[in-house]
Amino acid sequence: MAQAMTDRVLTETFGPSEGAALRIKQAFLVVAGIALLAIMAKIKLPVPPSPVAVNMGTFAVLTIGAAYGARLGLVTIIGYMLIGALGFDVFQSSTAELSGIDYMTGSTGGYLLGYVMATVLLGALARRGWDRSVVWMAVAMLAGNIILYVPGLLWLGQIYGWDKPILEWGLTPFVIGDLMKLALAAMILPAAWKLVGRARG
Repeated sequence: MAQAMTDRVLTETFGPSEGAALRIKQAFLVVAGIALLAIMAKIKLPVPPSPVAVNMGTFAVLTIGAAYGARLGLVTIIGYMLIGALGFDVFQSSTAELSGIDYMTGSTGGYLLGYVMATVLLGALARRGWDRSVVWMAVAMLAGNIILYVPGLLWLGQIYGWDKPILEWGLTPFVIGDLMKLALAAMILPAAWKLVGRARG
């Protein structure tokens, strides 16, 4: 029993845990997660000369991954991508003129791939209990940011050419903001676990 509790992610600690009621809860979490991703992606700050703006989307991605676990987190992020691919304005810089597949294969395409990879990673680490400690959650968030940036930077290099200042465009302008988001998420998840513990205590 203790092992089963340890293996849980945050969203598995409340509500139904089996049957049709569980499926309804999971469907609600997926819809809520997609909505959160869309809203947070629009909270952005341009950082010229980079073609990619700082936004809260990465915070939402990593937090959802940790709170939902790898499987439900993956369903959520794939649902978000599919809605975006259909042309809905859910990405950070998508517009009526630039949306859907055209947007997804633009400058942010690699970061969108990184979103998927980071969601799965954070979910797997949360399943191991990393989200219950501020220190381990910070390490998990750092790992998530790294796995998010690798395809993002490779994508920018392929699109614009490696003779361009790819690191200055796609990494260095975002470091301070990402560290702040990392610190915020590293505190929120362990704090939520403490509240769960008190509620059950």
